[in-house]
Amino acid sequence: MENRPSAERPSVMQAFAGLSTDELKILDTADRFAQAELYPLAQQMDDEEWWPGDIFPKIGEAGYFGVTAPEAYGGSGLGVFISGLVLQAFSRWNHALGLAWVAHENLCMNNILRNASDAQKQKYLPGLNRGTLIGALGLTEPGAGSDALGSMRTTARRDGGDYVLNGRKIYITNGPVADVLLVYAKTEMDKGSHGISAFIVEKDFPGFSVAQKLVKMGFRGSQTAELVLDECRVPVENLVGEENRGVKIVMSGLDLERAMISPICLGIAERAFALALDYARQRKQFGRPIADFQMVQSMLAEMYVWVESMRLYTYQVLRAAEVVGENEGGRGDIHKLTAAGVMYVAETMNKVLNHAIQVHGGSGYIWESEINRLYRAVKLLEIGAGTTEVRKMIIAGELLKGE
Repeated sequence: MENRPSAERPSVMQAFAGLSTDELKILDTADRFAQAELYPLAQQMDDEEWWPGDIFPKIGEAGYFGVTAPEAYGGSGLGVFISGLVLQAFSRWNHALGLAWVAHENLCMNNILRNASDAQKQKYLPGLNRGTLIGALGLTEPGAGSDALGSMRTTARRDGGDYVLNGRKIYITNGPVADVLLVYAKTEMDKGSHGISAFIVEKDFPGFSVAQKLVKMGFRGSQTAELVLDECRVPVENLVGEENRGVKIVMSGLDLERAMISPICLGIAERAFALALDYARQRKQFGRPIADFQMVQSMLAEMYVWVESMRLYTYQVLRAAEVVGENEGGRGDIHKLTAAGVMYVAETMNKVLNHAIQVHGGSGYIWESEINRLYRAVKLLEIGAGTTEVRKMIIAGELLKGE
């Protein structure tokens, strides 16, 4: 993936979207790759909850892993904003793989890049950035969702040259297929969230297992699991950062996670709008295309406005996330902005998809249709990375803080 300077004058649409010529080229190239390589897999993934085992190495070979990582670790060094553009393009054509990509790239790889030791980076990042290793994040637990830190029950105790982890993690994206997981556990139970530590866990470590693969309503094919850590032995050198300082890693990563949810919503909404527009032109009733009817035109106009507003907010949040310092996450303007961005974009995507189904009529209600597949993906984006209600709490909390 290249990012060469260009002297071309930006188009009106580029200026409106806030993309440079080079950024637009990267988005277009990623879109072409996704349409050619990811889209043909989408139907089978949805039908069978199937995982295409060769796709991650293919994505890595094309240069779409390690977008934020330096070239020394097999990355591109292009930053968070470009990473978001890649995710937008992937999610247009196969949102299940878009979700798998971001769990690997952002939640696992980028967190290791930002917080791990040089030795840990040298050991894990090249494989993650080639796509020969699949990454995941292990945070949520059966009794700890929105209160992931305060209610955490997974423990880690020191035993010689190892930490021994015990607990369960649930709703883990990439869990059934992951080779490397960034897992959080309590190293001191009486310190609350300040007693949490982060560990790099490999799937072959003794005591690690997949309890069950979870079957979902949407994003089918993006593999999701409940994981078990039963006296799981993790070498001391796999502790990320300092003991009892994992909350810093969690909070710095959560704002980036929220920023990277928005491009998934945007990609899905763009595809849904394109499908609705095409269908309205082709579908005939009363001897005319339904696009001729003003009520359908009204829905198409509203969808256009919603998608473009999603685009602007998504890019604004990604630009902000690009410049946030490592110690600035989890509070202040970036905390408020990422929560607001994903809340607005997810809720607006819901409106876009509702109109898109209405335009399609009965055909949109059929499970096998592409628009139905997109519609079933909507709800996750109002739940994952903090529910809509938690996002509102974050926004209000930051607004009401004293100066």
